[in-house]
Parts: sequence; C-alpha cells; structure tokens
Amino acid sequence: MRYESAVEKAIREAVERGEFDDLPGKGKPLPNLADADENWWIKGYLRREGVPSDVLLPTPIRLRKEIERLPETVRDLPTEKAVRELVAELDARVAAYLRAPDGPRVPLRRADPAAVVEAWRAHRAARSESLRRARTEEPPAPRRQRWWRRGARAN
Repeated sequence: MRYESAVEKAIREAVERGEFDDLPGKGKPLPNLADADENWWIKGYLRREGVPSDVLLPTPIRLRKEIERLPETVRDLPTEKAVRELVAELDARVAAYLRAPDGPRVPLRRADPAAVVEAWRAHRAARSESLRRARTEEPPAPRRQRWWRRGARAN
C-alpha cells in the first residue's frame, strides 16, 4: 500500500472519470521542446508577460546599458529639471553598485549631468527649429488646370 496525497488522488479520480480525455492539443507535441536552450520556459514567460529580457542581466551590465541609452531616454522629457532628476537617480544606482559590487566586474562610469542636459537642449532646439520651419514654409500652390484639359476630363 503506497501513500497517495490529496492532489494525486484528485488527479487519479479525474483521469478515471475521463475529464482529461478531450483537452485541446491532445496528441500534439509540446512547443519549444526541440530547442536546445535550457531556459526556453523563462524566455517564453517573459515574452508572454511582456517583460523585457534586460531584467535578467547582471546589475553592472544593466546599468551600463541604461547609461548608453540615456540620450534617447531623456529626449522626450519636458523640462531640464526632469532630465537632471533622471540622471541623478541613475547616478545614485551606479554609486550604490560601486560601493557594494555584485556580479561580474564591469567598468562603469557615472553619467555627466551637464553633458546629458546639453545634448537634451541641442535636441530640443533642433526639433523646435524644424517645427518652426515647417510652420513658416508655404504650402505648395495647387497646380492650375489648363483650360484645354478641362473639357477632356468631362467626357
């Protein structure tokens, strides 16, 4: 006589009643079993949940990527104060890592707030200049239809 837990008993009884007979996908192979990657289920979970794979990276690599993407990240921020706050928050996380490193040793540098703000200003100036030019340009004049072609299209 072997011990059967409550869960095993419920599953055995459901199989005996035939509750698992007509499940969708019966007789079909499981997806991703042909993959040689042992973490296929983690990647599938992240893809289903819409979580970026960057969260699995070690802290220094993730911080380094954030520093590299900083110009694109701050590009759409509305004020200089918001840009400086974002850079300060990132610098605080880099400093915390440098004080107590974990994971692989990756050289990190702190972001230069003045350089980031200057790039943000330059991008905003270029964008506002292009918008100003677009507003001041005259729309092309509509082409006049020649009098001898007017009758040809009516036929």
